[in-house]
Amino acid sequence: MLAFDFIYQRLSELRDRWFFFGRDNGEILELFKVYLDLVNERYKEGKSPIIFLGEKKTEKFVSAFLASIAGRGCLFLINPLWQKQEWQQLKTIAKPDIVLGTIPQNFDQGDMPEENCPRIAGVMIPTGGTSGRIKFAIHTWDTLVNSALAFYHYFGCKTINYFVCLPLYHVSGLMPFIRSFTTGGRLFFYPFGLLKKGEYPRENFSGFYISLVPTQLNFFLENNPDFLKQFKAILVGGAPLTNEQMFLARKHALPLAPTYGMTETAGGITILKPEEFASNNKSSGKPLPHAKITTENGVIKVESTSLFKGYYPHYKPQHVFVTDDVGHLDSEGYLHVLGRNSFKIISGGENIFPQEVEEVILATNLVEDVAVRGVKHPYWGEIVACFYVPKNETITAEQIRLRIQGEISSYKIPKIWEKREFIPRNDQGKINYNHPSLTVYYGSN
Repeated sequence: MLAFDFIYQRLSELRDRWFFFGRDNGEILELFKVYLDLVNERYKEGKSPIIFLGEKKTEKFVSAFLASIAGRGCLFLINPLWQKQEWQQLKTIAKPDIVLGTIPQNFDQGDMPEENCPRIAGVMIPTGGTSGRIKFAIHTWDTLVNSALAFYHYFGCKTINYFVCLPLYHVSGLMPFIRSFTTGGRLFFYPFGLLKKGEYPRENFSGFYISLVPTQLNFFLENNPDFLKQFKAILVGGAPLTNEQMFLARKHALPLAPTYGMTETAGGITILKPEEFASNNKSSGKPLPHAKITTENGVIKVESTSLFKGYYPHYKPQHVFVTDDVGHLDSEGYLHVLGRNSFKIISGGENIFPQEVEEVILATNLVEDVAVRGVKHPYWGEIVACFYVPKNETITAEQIRLRIQGEISSYKIPKIWEKREFIPRNDQGKINYNHPSLTVYYGSN
């Protein structure tokens, strides 16, 4: 079935099964028609219109997203919170025919040559941006649906009902919507900001899935873990879970499902099922039916029908995607992720992964947050530096260092210790290692 026919049929069937906080579901089909007319007006001579979608209102975002797919648009998902710096990057990437959402005042769209802006029918999903240049991974309706159906088969459910509290412009929020939409499930959109204020919906969400990033999981663990108990599975991805998070989730009997995936794979390609998590399995789960994972020299490689088609403007279908992650598959096929290959510290010929050191330091309960990275050294090549936020002002670096002795090898113990007021992280909870506050040089302390 063509995307247009499928989308229109689904919208007609499902609009009464969706809930938009404070909004009228009846708007969805009408909004879809308005946006589709707009897209069709600009679709000329077989050329897809370039669309920037940055609507803040969920019902408008969903309607415009589906209309852009149905109308064969070249759709860029835009973070509504982006400021001048990000928009200045955008004008060097593509020139839009249609902008849906708010443009910063005095924004100059530039004058990019037509040949530099290929009109690729599909969805350009942003990745990066908080620690460097924005890139857009090219996806199609097929790659997104392939990912959604793999989720459907992996869990063996008739339909996928989803509670969505992540932003739709990010793959972590978009894929829950696609999973539910393609399988005819129920959708409940609810702003995470209201949950943070203690305003919880009264509906029963048994049989629903929810996706979170680790920072959101932290909020619930600290404030209201009982709210999460009702869900069928709590998928958590975007950044590694700490040992403390896993311990607390098991303590509260939460149906946690850690995942591994990224924008380039259209979300999770491995998932650890809740019952496996409860049995103390610490992996990222097994590959979904649409994916094959291998490792070469420890680097994780992915084959999948949901792989992206290159980074805009370079359309280049991927048969095998070599990630920047290091890990291994155990004898039962579970994936264990050690960390980013590019973040790996090589000190005196020994490989050190920041994530391992960070977890050991967090386990001391002496710090609120921590980041570990390598610093160039004239003899060792690199040495380990630790940036930490102490739980109180009386805690010293020496106390932390003594506490972790014997927990990890001596060459992994940081040689440089820097106290900070906060550790810079993005919306998904990933540490921004390129932030100026995490810069230090050998001999500086």
